[in-house]
Order: sequence, then C-alpha cells, then structure tokens
Amino acid sequence: MNEYMKLALKEAEKANKKGEIPVGAVIIKDNKVLARAHNNRQFSYSVIGHAEINAILKAEKKLKDWRLNECELYVTLEPCEMCNMIIKEARIKTVHYLLTKENIESQVSDFEVENYRKMLQNFFQIRRK
Repeated sequence: MNEYMKLALKEAEKANKKGEIPVGAVIIKDNKVLARAHNNRQFSYSVIGHAEINAILKAEKKLKDWRLNECELYVTLEPCEMCNMIIKEARIKTVHYLLTKENIESQVSDFEVENYRKMLQNFFQIRRK
C-alpha cells in the first residue's frame, strides 16, 4: 500500500473516532499532498460532507482553481455517484480506492485493507443496532 493511501486511512480513522462513516481522502499533485480530508456529514449537518468533496474543496482553495487536472485522488472507499460527478467536474486525472462497496463484506488479504474493512463493518453494525 502506498503512502498516500495510508494517509487516507488515517483520515478515515479520524472520521471513525468522531462517529462519522470512516472514509478518508487525499489529493496529490506532482507527488505532493495538496489536501486531505474525511467524512463530516454528521457534524457539519451537510449532505455533501463526504471525504472526497471535502478534499476537493481544500485542493481547489489551495490551488486557487477549480480545475484539478493533474491531480490524483486517493480514497478509502469507492466514491458514490454524487462524488463521482464532482470528481469528474473537478477534472481529477486518476482515482484510487481501497475498497469497493461490494467487497466490504469479502475477505481481503492485505492487513491494512482488512483492518479498514473491519472498521467499516463495525461502524455499520453499531449504527444498525
């Protein structure tokens, strides 16, 4: 697992500690971290408080441009439809994600991926109770 995805996992852990869905995102340009963020829908009272969108907003502000043409997004969970539309509009070059929505329930061999999968499962099990 590369260093950028590890940073995204740290962001997911921050979200989890706050009671948010544990998703983290990092945006990279020219091998430098532009922005990192995690979900904050519950505490921001915003439907758009997704990790990807939060990271995009930070990167746009830092670059003073909404076009993120040469940027890469690292996110812990496959983006939803809303985030995919915004990623496309922001012109992000490449998106890397750790888990798809389908393999949250599957067995994964990588230790860090497995720990993240368990964090997501635990989060949703607690919410369902």
